[in-house]
Amino acid sequence: MIKKTAAQMSASLTSGETTSVALTQSHLDRISEVDSKVKAFLHVDGENALAQAAKVDAERAAGKKLHPLAGVPLALKDVLAQEGVPTTAGSKILQGWKPPYDSTVVSKLKQAGVVILGKTNMDEFAMGSSTENSGYGPTFNPWDLTRTPGGSSGGSAAAVSAFEAPIAVGSDTGGSIRQPAALTGIVGVRPTYGAVSRYGLIAYSSSLDQAGPFGRTVLDTALLHEVMAGHDPKDATSINAAVPNVVAAARSADVKGKKIGVIKQLQGDGYQNGVLARFNESLELLESLGAEIVEVDCPSFEYALAAYYLIAPSECSSNLARFDAMRYGLRTGDVDGASAETVMNATREAGFGREVKRRIILGTYALSSGYYDAYYGSAQKIRTLIIDDYKKAFTKADVLVSPTSPITAFKIGEKSEDPIAMYLADVATIPVNLAGICGMSLPAGLADEDGLPVGFQIMAPAMQDQRLYEVGGALEAALVSKWGGYLIDQVPALGGAK
Repeated sequence: MIKKTAAQMSASLTSGETTSVALTQSHLDRISEVDSKVKAFLHVDGENALAQAAKVDAERAAGKKLHPLAGVPLALKDVLAQEGVPTTAGSKILQGWKPPYDSTVVSKLKQAGVVILGKTNMDEFAMGSSTENSGYGPTFNPWDLTRTPGGSSGGSAAAVSAFEAPIAVGSDTGGSIRQPAALTGIVGVRPTYGAVSRYGLIAYSSSLDQAGPFGRTVLDTALLHEVMAGHDPKDATSINAAVPNVVAAARSADVKGKKIGVIKQLQGDGYQNGVLARFNESLELLESLGAEIVEVDCPSFEYALAAYYLIAPSECSSNLARFDAMRYGLRTGDVDGASAETVMNATREAGFGREVKRRIILGTYALSSGYYDAYYGSAQKIRTLIIDDYKKAFTKADVLVSPTSPITAFKIGEKSEDPIAMYLADVATIPVNLAGICGMSLPAGLADEDGLPVGFQIMAPAMQDQRLYEVGGALEAALVSKWGGYLIDQVPALGGAK
């Protein structure tokens, strides 16, 4: 049962073939079996998950009309507040903190009857591309346990890839859903900025953060997207507009007559040969389905990485100022006669990890007097140029495409001592976040060099998320037909590394 897609699980629940309690228990058993190797979860909430499942079963037996995902288990990134459940954002500074409220995303999941299995590991405060920056140790890629699953939502991606959950929630600030989806062979979507509420999402960079869905298929991801999205008066950046019909788009999955724009700047030097080979094969498949392939030029993308690593740290230096040892979370250094400043310094030294400290220092410097205009102000001007590049490109194409990540999953520790090399893992995903548009990564096959998954990225204009699912669904169907099954079915046994 755990190898089925979420849509298939939904059908089995509706038909009475299984119950939510049985389905939930089978996933909890799977977590017990393999998570000591994968380490996708920080907290497994088995008792509450089984209680949620029993409630759904009772409602179904009583004839209540339920959402298609009611009773289907889910893994939740530990960046989203869940009432009474430990929520740490992967940081020691929040160790043991239990929120007194639910984030809007969690409220929507509960209303739909989705069963939350527990909280997944992540790079601390979503700062990283490998899940090695977690205060609680790294997560390992189910395809090869010596490698990273990507990040910062690596725990959620690994849980789906390891069949510990059929669907999961992540957050994407510079590619933190799409990049781990690519590295673990699953589907991940960053919705349009403001389409999913950020209320209760622990902030890293407020103008970039966006929660989104993971699934093993495009349809599964669409079903979860539909649950999560919608206007929220609690979030000032929430868009007050109808949610695009992404489920219908995923089911229709037609690209005939559509123009697919290949971004000139997001390929070539620095991209692994196997990544480019699978990307070009996917383009040929789309063309065979009736799409027209065109090349588009986005010259400002050359500066996207530099702009991002000024804007995001600047916003994080402001957002993380709330962790002051005075209100909640860790408190240390509180000895007789210690000043508030002494306690604050001791707590931040003990509670924040190295990457978080690096970005706080970088952001504080960029915002300081005399440097604001030269650094943060200039980065925002680059952001405007990137938005303009996208606008021009979307006049020539319905969607834009690129490889999701220039490389496949890298070894644990391989890039941890070189921050710039780690930052380059996000070079293809960052422009989407700077522009506030939507993007998807879906599996395009395995690289020849290492047999590891390659991601194909699709980008669409703001609030045109359904285009991702139309093109993604069509490409996925063609690839599944070619392979004779889903890529995820090829995940090697978790007994050891490949």
